[in-house]
Amino acid sequence: MTTKEAVARRIIELCEERGIATNALANLSGVSPSTVYSMLNEKSQNPGVVSLKKLCDGLDITLREFFNTPLFDDIEQEIQ
Repeated sequence: MTTKEAVARRIIELCEERGIATNALANLSGVSPSTVYSMLNEKSQNPGVVSLKKLCDGLDITLREFFNTPLFDDIEQEIQ
C-alpha cells in the first residue's frame, strides 16, 4: 500500500466511525469537497499536509491520532 492509499483509507475509516459522509467532512473542515475527493481518488498523489490538518481539525483529532494506526506501519517505500 502506498502512503496516498493509506491516507485515503484512513479518511474513509474515520468518516465511517463517525457516521459522516466525506462531503460533510469537507464542510466541517472548511475544505472544498473537491479537495477531499481528490485526496480519496487518483487525482492527488500528494495530499497536502495543510489540507490534512484541516480535516483532522474537522474530525477533532490531532495529526498524531490520524497517523496512529496500523495502516501506516507497512507502507511501501516511495523512493525507488
